[in-house]
Amino acid sequence: MKSFSESYKNAGVDVTAGYQAVELMKGHVARTKIPGVVSGIGGFGGLFQPDLSGMKEPVLVSGTDGVGTKLKIAMLLDRHDTIGVDCVAMCVNDVVCSGARPLFFLDYIACGKNIPEKIAQIVAGVAEGCVQAGCALIGGETAEHPGMMPEDDYDLAGFTVGLVDKEKIIDGSRLQKGDVLLGLESTGVHSNGFSLVRKVFQVDEKAVGRYVPELGKTLGEELLTPTKIYVKPLLELIASCGVKAVSHITGGGFYENIPRMMKDGLTARIEKAKVPVRPVFRLIQEEGKIPERDMFNTFNMGVGMCVAVAPEDADRALEILNAAGAPAHCIGEVAEGGEGVVLC
Repeated sequence: MKSFSESYKNAGVDVTAGYQAVELMKGHVARTKIPGVVSGIGGFGGLFQPDLSGMKEPVLVSGTDGVGTKLKIAMLLDRHDTIGVDCVAMCVNDVVCSGARPLFFLDYIACGKNIPEKIAQIVAGVAEGCVQAGCALIGGETAEHPGMMPEDDYDLAGFTVGLVDKEKIIDGSRLQKGDVLLGLESTGVHSNGFSLVRKVFQVDEKAVGRYVPELGKTLGEELLTPTKIYVKPLLELIASCGVKAVSHITGGGFYENIPRMMKDGLTARIEKAKVPVRPVFRLIQEEGKIPERDMFNTFNMGVGMCVAVAPEDADRALEILNAAGAPAHCIGEVAEGGEGVVLC
């Protein structure tokens, strides 16, 4: 006998919609299956058997995050098939900073009303993000919250677990004066600073439909561009070059995130002229009349990842990253000092 409660449905929760959503998402989840996956979706826990061969001291690295108010853009455009990529990206891009390979991912969707087709679209994006990161989607949860959220609203979060050999952990301990800082291009605003973005553009249905010549697309299309997933290019770089430190440029921009990869007594000197600032950031700054420092303290400004390598490895590192689909530029160097980061 199938599970069903008329009383629960009358209270706003339709469990049958949840079952339908699971059926619709199964094909998307199947795309992410990799060696190590033991269980399918629907159990009480996701099972994964990691391959530890060749590792001396395996270390698990975990990361969790959400998408934030970028979800409002997806809701205004009624497009939900890319926002899941952002959710995965925000987690796996953090984990790879330690040199870890993401193994699996789980998502959590809270919604005012479970509309199976919409939930399946969201999960399709999560699956695409997992494919890009090379990890498996082994479980998740969809929770209907009538009375707490409007029916059309939802929130999306997730977490990932990665694996790295202890002796290969990247923690910035080998940084030294003269190391070169590489900036890996972002695809846009990514998933940070959207509260400010929405204030600047007074985002509503009319605003997201506005065509912006400088962008070559509508404002909504630009803002909904998924976050770049850097896992595969970075793992390729790590395997080929002596990467010394990695920073994921998320909320807090350059000033908050780059110092996180620096060790005491060293400063990242960033040359602003070498930062590949994307047009959307110039637009935000101009229309919002935002000081330059606030821009670099809020957004990625066109650099989604900052990587430190020895000077003799810089050219080779750029070749590897560009060939792997992660265009990169030399944007500065490591210098003596205790500021953490200086933009000049």
